[in-house]
Amino acid sequence: MTLATNLPPDDVGATLRRSDGVRGRRYTEIFLIDADAASGQLIAAVYNTSGLNDPADTGDSSPQQLVDQLDVEALKDEYGVLGAFRNGPRLWTLDWMEGMAGAERDFHGLRARWVMWLDVPKEVGAQGSVPYTPMTGRRDTSFGINAGSPAFILDDADGHSWVMKSASLMVDPNQTYDGLSGLGDSLQPRPGWRFRTMVLGSNLVLTPDNGTARITQDELGNTYDRVGGPFSNYTP
Repeated sequence: MTLATNLPPDDVGATLRRSDGVRGRRYTEIFLIDADAASGQLIAAVYNTSGLNDPADTGDSSPQQLVDQLDVEALKDEYGVLGAFRNGPRLWTLDWMEGMAGAERDFHGLRARWVMWLDVPKEVGAQGSVPYTPMTGRRDTSFGINAGSPAFILDDADGHSWVMKSASLMVDPNQTYDGLSGLGDSLQPRPGWRFRTMVLGSNLVLTPDNGTARITQDELGNTYDRVGGPFSNYTP
């Protein structure tokens, strides 16, 4: 995609990658955020550490030592962008993922690959996200939750459902995968929103709508993708 920004064109030459057995694995995303000169739209280049920084295959592509030495203010200056944001560490709540992965970059020792462009709402700005505010991502990615696995779901005030794809360890470093089923007791969603958990009876496949995905987060930074309609094979 051609952008009138300082964001590097790291989607050029992207290739398809698939990862299975990712549930519970730890990773971090790095956002570089800048404004399109033509439209003024804030756009983030999103980089993901999955599959990197883990030579022993421990399930942690985001070692805390490397996370701690990442300086997002320095990244902003290095790339000449409006903002930089560390989204993680996080834990995958999916069973598999398949998508395009672009150029790999070294962010102060933490290696990550380009995975998507994200349109950032103006109310979010360069801070990364605002709870229960939908955002649009441009990516060619499929995510899956297998039959018999739990799904953690937000239902919004308009009747749409959103399935958690990852849990954040940023706001609450003590959050655990095992504790997610009781998350409804601690979240305070916007009026009309609710949280629920269910074990899936059939495989759920999340897909973008012509390259566009809808994404939101709760107040703990847990991330959800819209499901139903063109965004998945069914609504759980």
